[in-house]
Amino acid sequence: METKKTLVRGEMVLPLIIVMNSFGVVLMLYSGTGISAVSSMTYALSEVLPVFSLGTWTYIFQSMLVISLMVLRKRFMPQYLLSFGVGFAFGLMMDVHKEWIRVLPAAVPFRLFYFAASYLIICFGVALSNRCKMPIIPTDLFPKELSDITGMTFARIKVSFDLICVVTTAVLTSVCLGGISGLGIGTLLSALTMGKVIGRMDGWMDRHVEFVTHQMKGRGRRRLRLA
Repeated sequence: METKKTLVRGEMVLPLIIVMNSFGVVLMLYSGTGISAVSSMTYALSEVLPVFSLGTWTYIFQSMLVISLMVLRKRFMPQYLLSFGVGFAFGLMMDVHKEWIRVLPAAVPFRLFYFAASYLIICFGVALSNRCKMPIIPTDLFPKELSDITGMTFARIKVSFDLICVVTTAVLTSVCLGGISGLGIGTLLSALTMGKVIGRMDGWMDRHVEFVTHQMKGRGRRRLRLA
């Protein structure tokens, strides 16, 4: 017997995604285990070129990803433009979280908890992004759309994208700062495993949740290839 799915409005989920994902990234950095893989490059840029904040560099990087997708598709994609606004809100929330995060206790046991919590928060936030049928954060949009363009699985694209960000960060900070900055065991673990974990969460949502929006209600749903 088919499981009855819970209906969820995508418009209500999108603000939650922005707050969750930005908080997860900042919390992972605060844990001392390294920033999340996908945000490592913007962190490196904010350290090497501090003329812009982490949030601003994040928005710049995300804008470049959206432009890259349109180049790969060889046409203008109006629906991608809404991701610029979502990316701006995401970058702004990162700066907001960085301002208050220092009130949290910084002892080692707490930091271990922060890493575990941030890992799950980011994974769940990306999974929501993949399924909510709303304009999503460009760093989440990029591997999702690249999977559709290339026909490769989302998990494989996500892991490759994260590893490229980590390697670029290591090279950039080593050359410009004299040592690797912003990376740690948490960054590497995230890069190697998040794609698979997100894929599992995507599958669970497909079985138990149906996202609907005002614009897209009743339309067919495009699924990511998970395996």
